[in-house]
Amino acid sequence: MSLYPTDTARLTIDLEQAIAQGWNPVCRITYNRDTWVNLLQPLSAYSFNEAKLLCQEASGSWVAWVPDYGEVVLDRSDFYC
Repeated sequence: MSLYPTDTARLTIDLEQAIAQGWNPVCRITYNRDTWVNLLQPLSAYSFNEAKLLCQEASGSWVAWVPDYGEVVLDRSDFYC
């Protein structure tokens, strides 16, 4: 007899209750210059799905370099947290 399905069901119930109570997960990762990040979607069919952060443009955006694409301004929602 496996406890895995029961544990998974309990975790799902706990998560649903936390969301129902207004829990809002927040990303607390601090990004730095020269950090490689994974893009949620490649910028073109031929570009990489990673970007190197060059400098922060504003509180929620970064100037980045994407191999086989070039320099681009990314919003924090464009890459994995």
